[in-house]
Amino acid sequence: MSLSRTAFRAASQLSHRQPAAASFLLPRLQTRSAASTTPTTAAEAHSLLVSQRQKRPIAPHLSIYQPQLTWYMSSANRITGVLLSGTVYLFGISYAVAPWLGLHLESATIAAAVAALPVAVKLAIKATFATPFAFHCFNGVRHLIWDTAKELTIKGVYRTGYVVLASSAFAVTYLTFFA
Repeated sequence: MSLSRTAFRAASQLSHRQPAAASFLLPRLQTRSAASTTPTTAAEAHSLLVSQRQKRPIAPHLSIYQPQLTWYMSSANRITGVLLSGTVYLFGISYAVAPWLGLHLESATIAAAVAALPVAVKLAIKATFATPFAFHCFNGVRHLIWDTAKELTIKGVYRTGYVVLASSAFAVTYLTFFA
């Protein structure tokens, strides 16, 4: 049992018996005085902050490291996940709210609008949606393989990364031009 617990227990026991004795004991339990403050102007506070920042150690910046495939794949997986889910949520909410706003967002209206677009615009839209979808799907399979404790070596991680990139490229090409 620590000294502080014993002191507080003694103080609490005294408080039940003799309230005056407990108040006499408690000031002695304080081990450190409160910090004092001095009023400063905004300019003085800013100059103090600048001087403190100059004395801080400088940590290495990410630019000193060689970029790795794993960095880009991890970032792209997170970004594509946010883009895909954000698109689904945005479309779902707009589809639900459209009748209240007097907008026509039915399937027939969407199909007619897409049919009126030039072929180049259709291909660009398809590629825009196919790229994050294909990459995120294949990278998700890669993560499922990792969950089985396979391909977790540096060589395996790079091999699966290149397979994901190649598979994504083929899938985007197929989804853009042939689907």
